[in-house]
Amino acid sequence: MTDSAIFTLRPIPKAAFVAGYAGLLPQVIAAAMVLSGSEYRWTGLALAYGYAAFIFSFIGGMWWGLGVTTRKDDVSANGIFALSVAPSLLAMASYLPWIWGLTWPGPSMAWLGFLLLLSPLGDRWLSSRCALPPGWMKLRWHLSIGLGGVTLLLAALA
Repeated sequence: MTDSAIFTLRPIPKAAFVAGYAGLLPQVIAAAMVLSGSEYRWTGLALAYGYAAFIFSFIGGMWWGLGVTTRKDDVSANGIFALSVAPSLLAMASYLPWIWGLTWPGPSMAWLGFLLLLSPLGDRWLSSRCALPPGWMKLRWHLSIGLGGVTLLLAALA
């Protein structure tokens, strides 16, 4: 027997926008550390890389949650869950140059920045397969442009 829950998608609350924009602060702080030219420059770069990788993985988790909770009845789950694990796998792959002693963090941050900037396209793809709350795409674009843009700037400074 399967239970089916019926619920109403509510618009994204203002608190989510405030919290989302506040979530850009770690990257802004990292940028200040890098731009200061102090002994904390490298720490700022490492912080910026780590935060971008964590948030990119978090985006995949959000996609997973949408696939579990709001997938439309006539849609296969396979593509949704493949998309959902991609950010974590790509973030991990971006860490490999450091492990192998290659150039890091600049190129890895550039990839993460680029992927963050484009990540709302994944949400757009999901929108035809899952129900997204009103305001979702607006918030996702704002935050992805902010975090992806600062990450790309820091990649150029690395």
